[in-house]
Amino acid sequence: PQVDSANAGRVLASDAAVFLKKSGLTDLVLGKIWDLADTDGKGILNKQEFFVALRLVACAQNGLDVSLSSLNLPVPPPRFTDTSSPLLLSGTASSDVPWAVKLEDKAKYDAIFDSLNPVNGLLSGDKVKPVLLNSKLPVDILGRVWELSDIDRDGMLDRDEFAVAMFLVYCALEKEPVPMSLPAALVPPSKRKPISVPGAMPLIPSSASTKESHQSLPPVGILAAKTPLTQ
Repeated sequence: PQVDSANAGRVLASDAAVFLKKSGLTDLVLGKIWDLADTDGKGILNKQEFFVALRLVACAQNGLDVSLSSLNLPVPPPRFTDTSSPLLLSGTASSDVPWAVKLEDKAKYDAIFDSLNPVNGLLSGDKVKPVLLNSKLPVDILGRVWELSDIDRDGMLDRDEFAVAMFLVYCALEKEPVPMSLPAALVPPSKRKPISVPGAMPLIPSSASTKESHQSLPPVGILAAKTPLTQ
């Protein structure tokens, strides 16, 4: 009902696009989802096709292939953040989403992690870099993998963050697009705080980031604004 404003039992491309955007997936992935769902290419989805689109969004958010063959796989329902309403942010829900990194994969990633001689349970960027480069993926993709996996932004990866990095690398090797922001399902349970939800960021800035921005931004802005007046 949220999307079918005219209640006509079908969804126009423009309405669907706005709604699907809230899934946090890249335009490329959403385009692929739309092409698969809009079977007759009319730019309109009927109810059945719209459900297919939602199902594919859920697949993409959980690191599965965006293809019709994924439709039969069990996936949790798709997640949408409605940035206009602070209540709908998936801050509470994200803690219930099962972690996308499977147990058997986690064991593999942990073994690699331990082989790199972590210090106090952390690996520095220098130690992770050779492993990432070893994947032969393009440097810009690896940069994004690092950005996404260093969840607490301390320049180091702990065991769970390293698992996220490895998971993303393997996705990329399978030709899966690396997301622009970390889907809730990929945030390790140990790192899940309401703040780490994409979409919740602007509403609840952490104290550190507000301090920094206060120091760097306002003085410059005030000076720039006042100088012409005083002259």
